[in-house]
Amino acid sequence: MSDIKSRAQGIEPSAVARNVNVIAKTTGNIYEALAIVDKRARQISSQMKRELQNKLEEFSSASDSLEEVNENKEQIEISKFYERLPNPATIALKEYMGDELNVRYRDNDYRR
Repeated sequence: MSDIKSRAQGIEPSAVARNVNVIAKTTGNIYEALAIVDKRARQISSQMKRELQNKLEEFSSASDSLEEVNENKEQIEISKFYERLPNPATIALKEYMGDELNVRYRDNDYRR
């Protein structure tokens, strides 16, 4: 969880207009750049989902039924924390713009 916390700190969660030319500067192609950001956003999203599930598993018990579900303050706070995190695409775009991503291609002939 600390990895996502550190990556998400200081990122404005609301939508911000971006200059398309700046995004495409590294690859020369906006679609390629957005595909890279999308791939990283999916990785971040699955990591966040795994972390949240692992945290919430600590609170689950095998004997819970719909009538016996007890609200747990810690569980609610953990869920709220993850809800307040910026969108994974926003985190991925920040990483891309900050040159924090290493991009590898499967086929070297693909990239010009």
